Amino acid sequence: MFGFGMPQLILILVIMLVIFGPGKLPQLGASLGSAIRNFKKASEEDGKVINPKEEERKES
Repeated sequence: MFGFGMPQLILILVIMLVIFGPGKLPQLGASLGSAIRNFKKASEEDGKVINPKEEERKES
């Protein structure tokens, strides 16, 4: 996973806890998940807009 091992991920989590506090972490996780979901959705829609003829060929 991007060259990060378990010790590096734990260190990042500890630093995030110190900076943002335990109350803010769930909100950060939810907003990060939402952003990733929206990015995936937009990238899928973008491919349909760029190549609409390919979609027509697949359906035929």
